[in-house]
Amino acid sequence: MEITEILRQGIVTEKSVKLQERNQYTFKVALAANKIDVRRAVEQLFKVKVVSVNVMRMPGKPRLIRRRGSAPRPVEAREWKKAIVTLAEGESIDALKA
Repeated sequence: MEITEILRQGIVTEKSVKLQERNQYTFKVALAANKIDVRRAVEQLFKVKVVSVNVMRMPGKPRLIRRRGSAPRPVEAREWKKAIVTLAEGESIDALKA
């Protein structure tokens, strides 16, 4: 898997902005990516030193699709994976600063 395929996008929410104060950044990553892949991708793309990586699978939530003229039908949203990356002291990723 290529490095550009591992990191999908940065996540900027209230919780992730609070984590940035502790030098932790949140990314949406590929389902097949593991901690080592995420570490290498962040270090090479942003030129920073990564201390630790936590990865978690986020389950797909049930949704209802409503269309005019037909009954609502339940659909399962896709499962995705999130990584919280802790950087070394003094390092930062300016692209995700809110």
